[in-house]
Amino acid sequence: MKLICTKFRAANLKYTGMKATFSLVIIAITSFSSCAQKSSDNNNNTTMSNTSTSATKGEIVSSTGNDTATLANGCFWCTEAIFEELDGVISATSGYTGGKTESPTYKQVCTGETGHTEALQIVYDPKKISFDELLEVFWETHDPTTLNRQGADVGTQYRSGIFYHNEEQKQKAEKYKTALDKSGAFDKPIVTEITPFTKFYPAEDYHQQYFENNEGANPYCKIVIRPKVDKFRKVFKDKLKQQ
Repeated sequence: MKLICTKFRAANLKYTGMKATFSLVIIAITSFSSCAQKSSDNNNNTTMSNTSTSATKGEIVSSTGNDTATLANGCFWCTEAIFEELDGVISATSGYTGGKTESPTYKQVCTGETGHTEALQIVYDPKKISFDELLEVFWETHDPTTLNRQGADVGTQYRSGIFYHNEEQKQKAEKYKTALDKSGAFDKPIVTEITPFTKFYPAEDYHQQYFENNEGANPYCKIVIRPKVDKFRKVFKDKLKQQ
């Protein structure tokens, strides 16, 4: 079980009736659909220790042409299991961002006193998947209207957030947020934080690929993560990696 944090909660994905709304929003923002974001690819050589990714490095485009997105939408055990299945996603690293404590531990983050949120550092190939598509999955696979909360998980470490690496990512995040609020896709206003990326600290080794490594050992994987992954696969089946 996850240390300290309460993790058994009902799956809260809001898929029903929302696919068409998101598609309309995407079409409406096609003028912002360039995939040439400038961001980092520093996860390719990152070990799963508590080392940080700096904002300065975040402005460097990797030699491979890959880009980076940093997103927070609830328990990273769940979100990593989803994003790593997308075609074009090279790596999805669980970790911490948005806080004040240097090199925080999981136990410290769970107190809610570090200012960090559980997040993913996603390295992706923009020739295969765009930042817009990552945002589509982001909005649809959590509830962005609950402040500092996802289901039974309560605290600033579970807040919804987009930590942008450049101006283009910022503009797209803000445009989608505004458009979704106006569309009525959610019953309440979106409270997702949209702030500049500063540092990302990879979580401890045992958090990485947690669902893949513990599906048969931890009941949380079966009760909470598996239903979310199954719903995700049904909705985004055209965006999944080929098995």
